[in-house]
This record gives sequence, C-alpha cells and structure tokens, in this order.
Amino acid sequence: MIDAIQSLGAFSTIRETEGAGPTSSASLVMPGAGAAAPQAGSFAEVLGNMTTDAIRSMKSAEGVSLQAIRGEANTREVVDAVMSAEQSLQTAIAIRDKVVTAYLEIARMQI
Repeated sequence: MIDAIQSLGAFSTIRETEGAGPTSSASLVMPGAGAAAPQAGSFAEVLGNMTTDAIRSMKSAEGVSLQAIRGEANTREVVDAVMSAEQSLQTAIAIRDKVVTAYLEIARMQI
C-alpha cells in the first residue's frame, strides 16, 4: 500500500517537470514501476475492514465521552475522538451513497 502511495508522488514530480520546459517522457522514470503491486484483498474484505474500523472509532469516541463525564478525560481527547468518529461516519455514508448510485445505474441499463 505504501509503495502505491509513494508512486503517486512521482506523478506530481512528472507534472512539475512538464511545466518547466520540453522534456522527453522516456527520461522520466517512476520509482517502483517494475515492482508488482501488493495485493489488498477482495472488495468485500476492504469494505469489511473499513466498516470494522468505523465501528471501532465510534465505540472509542463513546468510551472517551463516558470517561469525560466521569472526569477521567479532558475536553481535547473527547473532541479528537468524536471528530475521528464523525469523519469515519461521513466516509461510510459517502461510500454507501456511491454504491447505491452505482446499483441504480446498473438497474437502469437496458439488456
């Protein structure tokens, strides 16, 4: 996964050099271009892991909130945990919306 992210940095380098002047595209080499991409698993596994992480984040935020009520956690910890949980929830909602939109497009296709 990290190799894939690092190779994205090469794209920005390529774009920057394209604006600097005429260059040959053959002279630009992406790091790790010959390396095989790591296997991330199936789509269902990725979605399952994301769901598990989102649930874990929400439970953590709930736990920190309860600690704050008992006086065992400060406000910053509560805000950090709640914001992290909110971000996870917003991501899950966005993915759900994309899946529903894709399903509706497939359902509208003529056979």
